[in-house]
Amino acid sequence: MIPSLPRPAWLRAATVLYVAAFLAFLFLPLVVVSVFAFNDAPYPAPPWHGFTLDWFFANDPVGRIGLFHDDELLGSIWTSCVVGLWVTVLSVLVGLANALVIERHDFRGKKLLSIMMLIPLVIPGVILGISILAFASQIAQFADDHFGLDLRFLRPGLALVVLGQFSYIATITTLTLRARLSRFDRTLEDAALNLGASRAATFRTILLPYLRPALIGSAAISFLMSFADFNTTLMLVGGDSPLTVLMYGRMHEGATPVLNAVSLFLMIASAVLALALMRGRGRRPA
Repeated sequence: MIPSLPRPAWLRAATVLYVAAFLAFLFLPLVVVSVFAFNDAPYPAPPWHGFTLDWFFANDPVGRIGLFHDDELLGSIWTSCVVGLWVTVLSVLVGLANALVIERHDFRGKKLLSIMMLIPLVIPGVILGISILAFASQIAQFADDHFGLDLRFLRPGLALVVLGQFSYIATITTLTLRARLSRFDRTLEDAALNLGASRAATFRTILLPYLRPALIGSAAISFLMSFADFNTTLMLVGGDSPLTVLMYGRMHEGATPVLNAVSLFLMIASAVLALALMRGRGRRPA
């Protein structure tokens, strides 16, 4: 519909109602979680019993333990951060290599490779996790039986969680970097090479600055997806539980508003990260 054309009143009202319902569906649960992180009650749901900061700062071993004194929760957040950093580094490096290979080179099977790279995105996370666990366990057992090698990184644990998350997050970074790289004017590289620059210098001074926004964006997406992953992580985790797995276990044991406090803390951290990226991108030319 052309914006300048008049619209009937019922259509304008329907549009407003639709947008309001959509925003309420997205944000109302987040608001409820945030509000009840301050509820002075032992459960994370209505009714309201008064305002308190106990679920953030309390330190009573026989009563309430707030988020910032809960060593298990803080440890799981740190574990998720470590896993997310490793997944981010691997995904960005491999995604950049994949994008360069696919966009810069022609070879037999290129289209098939591009299609196969999308497969991890359409496989359910639980199936992906089970498949990786079974495959890695078979390799580890074979190496142990025939060569006496103890490949612990192929047993359930954080190393396998990193590999499992990397298997599909790298596909997303590849698509992001390919989209940016496909719009690059290669005559800039040709001009630099004709003026005597080496390929390494050309990559460092011309191509890499051009790809920097996509690299930063894909790194942020990789970290957040890794941090929030549950299905694949649940199948591959060992003794050290990331945050999503620990919260799932606590929900079964009996949830408290501490989980609301964790959710609010993560929402604020994600918003700060997003605003920082948007502000930094606004200062740089595209």
